[in-house]
Amino acid sequence: QVQLVESGGGLVQAGGSLRLSCAASGRTFSNNAMGWFRQAPGKEREFVAAISWRSGGKTLYRDSVKGRFTIARGNANVAVFLQMNVLTPEDTAVYYCAARTSWAIPTMNLGDYNTWGQGTQVTVSS
Repeated sequence: QVQLVESGGGLVQAGGSLRLSCAASGRTFSNNAMGWFRQAPGKEREFVAAISWRSGGKTLYRDSVKGRFTIARGNANVAVFLQMNVLTPEDTAVYYCAARTSWAIPTMNLGDYNTWGQGTQVTVSS
């Protein structure tokens, strides 16, 4: 069974940092684009960041996280990381890891990703 499992979420004060991890099981995603999305209460799920199939490849970020968040490919056990710095209360959401199992090119479109994790809660207090 193919699974993505996020970890690293938690409660942090504004200005703090968190590092999210996305572990893969059942298959590797080293040849696939990976992305992070988030969903705040009462809002639609939105794109956060994405990365192409190889380390050092193309990355995409939503404007509000540019310069604060960094997405990176992981090792054999962790498919992708999301380093989040200078967090604000507006970053509070459930964060989801996702993969494009048939494509290596990242996109910002939620519908292009077909394998999802269960999410990890990130709460930023003011």
